[in-house]
Amino acid sequence: MPSGNGTTYEAETSATLTDAVVENSNAGYTGTGYVSFQNSIGSAIQWNTILIGSTGTKNVKIRYALPSGTRNLDVYVNGTKALSNVPFEATGSGTTWKEKSVQVPMVNGTSTLKLVTTGTGGPNIDNVNMTAFFQDTQAKRLRHDKYDDYAQYLNEFDEYMKSNGVDLYAISVQNEPDYAHDWTWWTPEELLRFMKENASTINNRVIAPESFSYVKQMSDLLLNDPEALSNLDILGAHTYGTRFSDFPYPLYEQKGAGKELWMTEVYYPNSETNSADRWPEALDVAEHMYNAMVEGDFQAYVWWYIRRNYGPIKDDGTISKRGYSMAHYSKFVRPGYVRVDATKNPVSQVFISAYKGENKVVIVAVNKNTSAVSQQFTLQNGTASTVSSWVTDGTQNLAAGTAISASGNGFTANLPAQSVTTFVVEQ
Repeated sequence: MPSGNGTTYEAETSATLTDAVVENSNAGYTGTGYVSFQNSIGSAIQWNTILIGSTGTKNVKIRYALPSGTRNLDVYVNGTKALSNVPFEATGSGTTWKEKSVQVPMVNGTSTLKLVTTGTGGPNIDNVNMTAFFQDTQAKRLRHDKYDDYAQYLNEFDEYMKSNGVDLYAISVQNEPDYAHDWTWWTPEELLRFMKENASTINNRVIAPESFSYVKQMSDLLLNDPEALSNLDILGAHTYGTRFSDFPYPLYEQKGAGKELWMTEVYYPNSETNSADRWPEALDVAEHMYNAMVEGDFQAYVWWYIRRNYGPIKDDGTISKRGYSMAHYSKFVRPGYVRVDATKNPVSQVFISAYKGENKVVIVAVNKNTSAVSQQFTLQNGTASTVSSWVTDGTQNLAAGTAISASGNGFTANLPAQSVTTFVVEQ
């Protein structure tokens, strides 16, 4: 069965078409249209940027319409045929949309998914939805009558850590409950039950639900239930495979007052061997952190495996390019600082975020363009006395720049091509 809501990719806007066209004459589609195959054999639709957060079997839910008959499609993943002649049965009309689920193996990172006609033509394709897949009959579960014992176990672990010199700030109910069939899997309803009936007995701050891909279904019930919400201190989420457009969480903004929002685990953009120093790929880390802070409104950003060949610190103990990208935030945005509004995208492929604390304004600017950008910065309701800067690009690692002249409440600075720059403005 699929796990959580997953990520939906529209056919008309997110794919490359071969002998296929976008249409919108048949009602009931999502987005702005659907795709119609034009040839009985060899017509194709390919999604080029399917984001996968972890290796394993994925459920591909294909939304389609087919007035009559049966049409067969081949399914390709990353250029390799994964399934042959998958049958799509009639839905009854061109305006009746149904879903067909197939399972394919995928690895973490960015993948392609392709549907190809095999000689019988094909149905109209509206979108595909990607989730993890598992057999829930084999999933390991916590018995409901053991919830009290489990809460007590968490308290005992907390005390054990404290007695050994580790004072935990908070404790999580479950790591990735929607992707934990190999350890302990929970439904949203089970998490709700535990948070309502048992979480109040935990003697520390409580984190939940820590969905593996920030699936909102896992936390919506908690936010909508006052009793469960009163026992929640930190809404935790992992962002493996989560699109930037899915980072905002309106329900949290509406219901989560007084609760912290943490991004508690991720690696990005992949975990390929010895990938930590690849540039400009490592610049993607800075962009990911920007989106977590600005679009996701997270108050914490936690990387999976600090020391590893794809991490911020390599196996030999040296800082990687990914680590330097992260340091542009972590070194200068200190505890107690708050994010303040900034023009997010002053020009294409430039991403700006700003933070304030200790009479300083910290500005982090990510330039993904292949050429330098001259950027003007203006502080509203403040002045800039001195401006220091640090830059990481293809040849520099958190290198200190020359002093920047400030005039009144603003300054102009150069953002090198494919770089991340931090400015510290003394007020």
